[in-house]
Amino acid sequence: MADRVVIEGNGLNDALGTGRRKSSIARARVRAGKGQISINKRSLNDFFKIEQHVNAVMAPLLATEKAESVDVIIRVEGGGITGQADACKLAIARALKAFDPETEQVLREKSLLTRDGREKERKKYGLRKARRATQFSKR
Repeated sequence: MADRVVIEGNGLNDALGTGRRKSSIARARVRAGKGQISINKRSLNDFFKIEQHVNAVMAPLLATEKAESVDVIIRVEGGGITGQADACKLAIARALKAFDPETEQVLREKSLLTRDGREKERKKYGLRKARRATQFSKR
């Protein structure tokens, strides 16, 4: 079983941010610290196994060069692993903006404060999925 990561603090000087992507919702809490990242009380590399997802979560911290100076606590739910990673990315970016308003310019330039609004398209009647029709049969 995974080791539980608990980051101590009183929560008074924390900055909060919410991120959404597809059907995932992430709530991030940023506080001054040593660079620890906790996602659902698990470490970053324990929660996200794929390097692409780890890089997505780390993008706001690396862009603002705060990866070693802040601790991040994230609660994420819903959706799949890719949606959760992108929701975490947006939540961290918004929390960093609240934590240090000077970082907003850098985050905007890298499009880290922009929500990806794509959602799953609804299924239409007479079709198998949203756009996939039944297979054509000549006979």
